[in-house]
Amino acid sequence: MEPIAQYVSRVANETYRHSRRLMPEQPWWNNLDPTFHKFPDDFYLDLKSQAMVGATAAVDLGMRTALASFALGLALPTTLWPGQWQADHAQWDYYKNLAEQHDPGAFFKRPQQAVEMHRHKPGLLDFRPPEGRVEVLSFKSNFLAVNPAMREAYGRHKRNGTAWAEHWRHEGPARPTICLIHGFVADPYWINSRFLALPWFFKQGYDVLLYTLPFHGRRQEALSPFSGHGYFSHGLSHINETFAHAVHDFRLFMDYLEAQGAPQIGVTGISLGGYTTALLAAVEDRLAFAVPNVPLASIIDLVLQWPPAGTFLKAGLRLGGTSIREARHATAVSSPLTYAPKIPKEKLMIVGGAGDRFAPPKHARLLWDHWDRPRLHWFPGNHLIHLDQGKYLKEMASFLRSTGFDRS
Repeated sequence: MEPIAQYVSRVANETYRHSRRLMPEQPWWNNLDPTFHKFPDDFYLDLKSQAMVGATAAVDLGMRTALASFALGLALPTTLWPGQWQADHAQWDYYKNLAEQHDPGAFFKRPQQAVEMHRHKPGLLDFRPPEGRVEVLSFKSNFLAVNPAMREAYGRHKRNGTAWAEHWRHEGPARPTICLIHGFVADPYWINSRFLALPWFFKQGYDVLLYTLPFHGRRQEALSPFSGHGYFSHGLSHINETFAHAVHDFRLFMDYLEAQGAPQIGVTGISLGGYTTALLAAVEDRLAFAVPNVPLASIIDLVLQWPPAGTFLKAGLRLGGTSIREARHATAVSSPLTYAPKIPKEKLMIVGGAGDRFAPPKHARLLWDHWDRPRLHWFPGNHLIHLDQGKYLKEMASFLRSTGFDRS
């Protein structure tokens, strides 16, 4: 008899390949239904499969509420503070105008100055291969906020100005490198390496780079209450600039990998890292592949679905006289839905969880539609419990081979 997990995954994939499109015509921020965050995440499954997916979804809902209460609950009040909101709102036209161009190069500018790379020893819990070496890399970022009016405020975050990543290398010449971008608050290298079975990919012959997002880990400010707090605690304009910063520093690590002789570089990411992965696919034509894993597609619509953070946001929008469409428009410049990907459809793949309620399946579907429905894999789990993970890891490995990502 076919295992339930494999059955759910198969049915989910077959079902969604024939589903209606969710992505509207551009501009998406105006044409996407304002109640998108209320749309159901239905899979047409039998009773046993529904119970499987429903159980994982229930776990996600409880953990999502806890995270929203603690993490975004601490960050959003400062973002929605009337004085902060008013000052932030004054900058929105700058970002709206850039979004309307649908030109990723207008906001995500290619770094022009080289940086000096520093090497450090890995942490005690970090992966150490039997053959090869692991080192932590850092450099002083030369990123300046894209909006001149934001440069002084954004530049005050000094610790955030140093970029970090961990690099796993085989002996001998550099090999094709898989880059991983972690999710919100989930930056430790040792967690991500095990959660995504990166040692398995390393054993397959690939080098690996784990990238630390702005305001996470060693990049968080000294008085930050938790890793990632600074991402969402200073207004929507700041969020835009943080995504620009994330893309900028990642591209400098790409420059480094190329200088080391890496013949190919691809990227995958989880959740917020999946969103960043999708952004990189829109701006970086050097990528051999991009695989967002349980990605979100619209920051505003995601937060609206997260109680109690969504309640804070709705109240802030009402008090500020701002519609959902306007808030989307203000952040559209840093959304992958605004731009066409720079790499071909054959090099794009999306992984989603049927029971995911942190980044619900409709977000993966939205991105899937926007990318003209590339390769897609659903697993019967939630945001944190990736049931049948072995199957989608093999699916990813098959996908890498299909793109010509050569391990030799």
